[in-house]
Amino acid sequence: MAGDIVYFDLETRRTANDVGGWGNKHMMGISVACTFSTRLNEYSIYTQDEAPALIRQLKEADLVVGYNHIGFDYEVLKGHDLLFDPADLPHSLDLLIDLEKTLGHRIKLEAVASATIGAGKTADGLDALKWWQQGEVAKIAEYCCYDVKVTMCVHQYGVENGHVKYHDRNGREQIAKVNWPRI
Repeated sequence: MAGDIVYFDLETRRTANDVGGWGNKHMMGISVACTFSTRLNEYSIYTQDEAPALIRQLKEADLVVGYNHIGFDYEVLKGHDLLFDPADLPHSLDLLIDLEKTLGHRIKLEAVASATIGAGKTADGLDALKWWQQGEVAKIAEYCCYDVKVTMCVHQYGVENGHVKYHDRNGREQIAKVNWPRI
């Protein structure tokens, strides 16, 4: 039986400016977090109050895959569990970090997803913040789950093909070789 890959993303309640800068990600709060488990073959949606259950799912995964989740999402989670330590999740693949090592610069998920799978993001984090202020949590959940699906499709494409595509800063399609684990 294959191991459990958990694809993960979260949206926040506040911006970096709202909390005094990027060094205070732990104060941004969680509006909605979303995962997809390959073992369960289902999405799960978590609110800030359910952060302990989210962290438990991440710890139990054989591999956690996200896009900028190590540098951002895990830092946000630190504000919701005093005992949470990203080092407890050694089996994490951050597609952004991996692609940055290959390309020498950061690249947006939109640039990778649109070139690789022909589907981009449906909104951005600022839209999610606006929805939070308007009390439209269902919109945030839909957007967050869609980002998880896009991340999963990009990861699966990379595993199967040994590369992903992306649009460079000039809009040209390029290829980045990847060696992402198959579990």
